[in-house]
Amino acid sequence: MSAPGQALSASARTQAEAVLVQGVSRLDVDLPGETLERLMAYLELLAKWNRVYNLTAVRDPVQMVIRHLLDSLAVLPHVAGRRFIDVGTGAGLPGIPLALALAETEWVLLDANGKKTRFVTQAIAAAGLANVSVAHARVEDYHPAHPFDAVVTRAYASLEVMVAGTRHLCGPHGRILAMKGRLPGEEIRRVKAMSRAVRIHELTVPGLKEERCLVEVLPDPVDSGRSPTN
Repeated sequence: MSAPGQALSASARTQAEAVLVQGVSRLDVDLPGETLERLMAYLELLAKWNRVYNLTAVRDPVQMVIRHLLDSLAVLPHVAGRRFIDVGTGAGLPGIPLALALAETEWVLLDANGKKTRFVTQAIAAAGLANVSVAHARVEDYHPAHPFDAVVTRAYASLEVMVAGTRHLCGPHGRILAMKGRLPGEEIRRVKAMSRAVRIHELTVPGLKEERCLVEVLPDPVDSGRSPTN
């Protein structure tokens, strides 16, 4: 599966890179220049492959920076631990940006779509990301040898479905970090019945006027016997 198309034009890349640098500054995230360059290289690869393989509906380079890179990086203050899994990673979001920003951590990017995992595998190799591996599997069929400190998801499913489907991946104190748009009040009410704790973190994504939040869930153990209420 070879990469199609061509890279961004010089003007498009310059504009997108300026938005990335400004956005990272507004997020108060300290990233070295090398990491910013690797983020841009990932974005260019995504834009190139997207012309043929339809990996994301967002095609404008500036909007890709805002809706993909900055949206992913906005959760950095809430990502604690060493071992993580991005469930339903799609084109590698938020896993690749977070793995680039957190070089000392270990990531598994999981997706059931073979086309997308092939792209992610290529993107990881191109970026030289030694701290990332790819799993092509359905989440219910994936059983790692060691649990994760956190499960990170972005537009994966409803909170109730997501917690039920991913809590077997968490360690004893593992958390589920669900990136959502508008605060899903009814979903939160339901997921509280299957969790030890639920916290809501409002997120501000530079350049994006839409609502964003991160729902942090400390799920009940898989064998707890509790189930959500109607």
